[in-house]
Amino acid sequence: MLWHTLTLDFEGVNTSETADLNPFTDYRLLVEFSNGETSYLIRGFYAADGEAENTSATSGNIWRVRFTPDAVGPWTYKAQFHKGENIAINRDASVGEPIELDKAVGTFDVAPSTATGVDFRASDRGRLRKDGRFFRFESSGKYWLKGGPNSPENLLGYVGFDDTYRLVKRSRDGEASTEGEIHAFEPHRKDWNEGDPLWGLKSGEPRGHSMIGAMNYLAEEGMNVVYFLTNNITGDGNDVWPYVSPTEFDRFDVSKLEQWNVLFDHMQSKGILLHMVTQETENERLLDDGETEFYRSLYYAELISRFGHHPALIWNLGEENGPSSWMQTGQTDQQRKDMASFFAENDPYDHTVVLHSHAAAGDIDHIFAPLLGHAPLDGMSLQIENGEDVYETTRNWHKRSTDAGNQWLITMDEIGPWFNGALPDSFDPDHDDLRRHVLWGHLLAGGAGVEWYFGGRFPSSDISAEDWRTRQNLWTQTRYALEFFDQHLPYWKMGDCEGVIARPDVYCLAVPNEIYAFYMPGRGSSMVYLPELDAGEYIVDWFDPKRGGNLQTGSVRRLGKGGGQFIGYAPNTETTDWVVLIRKQSN
Repeated sequence: MLWHTLTLDFEGVNTSETADLNPFTDYRLLVEFSNGETSYLIRGFYAADGEAENTSATSGNIWRVRFTPDAVGPWTYKAQFHKGENIAINRDASVGEPIELDKAVGTFDVAPSTATGVDFRASDRGRLRKDGRFFRFESSGKYWLKGGPNSPENLLGYVGFDDTYRLVKRSRDGEASTEGEIHAFEPHRKDWNEGDPLWGLKSGEPRGHSMIGAMNYLAEEGMNVVYFLTNNITGDGNDVWPYVSPTEFDRFDVSKLEQWNVLFDHMQSKGILLHMVTQETENERLLDDGETEFYRSLYYAELISRFGHHPALIWNLGEENGPSSWMQTGQTDQQRKDMASFFAENDPYDHTVVLHSHAAAGDIDHIFAPLLGHAPLDGMSLQIENGEDVYETTRNWHKRSTDAGNQWLITMDEIGPWFNGALPDSFDPDHDDLRRHVLWGHLLAGGAGVEWYFGGRFPSSDISAEDWRTRQNLWTQTRYALEFFDQHLPYWKMGDCEGVIARPDVYCLAVPNEIYAFYMPGRGSSMVYLPELDAGEYIVDWFDPKRGGNLQTGSVRRLGKGGGQFIGYAPNTETTDWVVLIRKQSN
């Protein structure tokens, strides 16, 4: 069906993860899928016995390709299997010694999707792409904002996945402690529902209840993105890697990666974007000393082959990438450009590519200024130390990237300081500063979405968090913001509104002479200076960003023909902050 993954298995060379002739480097499966004038060249991968997620197999003769069609109707495929030294990272189909495959050519029909709701495979959703400053669905053209957890970043350091363990237990300044065990997410076992997927089904011990349950919980709370690392060797968690061992970078753990994919499939069905972060600052030079040469190319090619078929996915090139004021070593400007270029050249689905920043303004500028105008990089994954800086920082980098000829999509993905982040509800039940400065500040600056980092020192930290219910109030307030933007604002065509409101502490987004949205801190009011209208008037509504609900009416319902006017007072004095929505009303 449309936007649903087609999996083709071929019986090829019978080998193993540890075979002398390395199946991950010295064989290559390429499959061309065609529909009329549209064609995709998709790289396949070694799949052991074809059931490794359930058997934990390390050997077999199954070679697999996954493809997500973007059009209904008849399709054809043609597979080519080759052998050759390090051929796996060469996409030239003419290179290598050919190996004959049965059923190498075939046809199939794609029917309309039957998925509905938030499922990314629904007919009105489909692949999520960057369009200017925002994400947009390829199928319907509808714009979309993200909101959800940035933590725990070591989500995949989970007891239910094969060969997953912590390399080093430690506690050091500047990061969350890893002295505890890897994740079990036991509080979310109750959120697993009968019929939900599991893995290890042929091992006598089905696994994944708590992980799948956690995704169910987040989806029920209206969250639509989760941030996670795919390699944190030598990093903060030291418990996530795709390899058969943390010291061999050319052999992949087939069963672990297939188990990851069961999780990713479920996340897509629940409307959860995969924010896939490929490395962190401590290991950015682990592969090829930071270059995009053999080991890094192989790593990225495997990620694309095994997971690129998912409709909603972000490639994040690295967390806190590059040298900083507190770490002098890191990748270079050219190495960052080369990573982005690799995905642009090798991801057939053209998923969004971003880079995560350091927190300090000087470090952000040092790393990102040289990347302005580099077309393969789609945007910034911001980390900012102080919430008060979010609004202006987002606006500033939008302008700089636009002026450079490649407008960036900017997301607010980690709020500092590092030891606090977004505290549990038990410490900060109202989240007033986060709501005002980070959530609404970012969105009203034209940002594409917010993810919440859990900090490093408080309980339920960026590494140790086991229960997402510890921030339920934050999820609720995030959902209110996303719903407001989705229901009331054409945010994709809105911009700055300098000089419109007579308060410097108000965040604002507008289409002049049409619609204005203001975040008003406190119980005060303001004068607004609106353009004169040829005909019509302005309607004033108020929205409670903390408690949600419907739009409300304040003391002034209608404004006149423009100029300086008093917008009135809020509907009540119990709510401290308000969002004011002013819209042109035609006669």
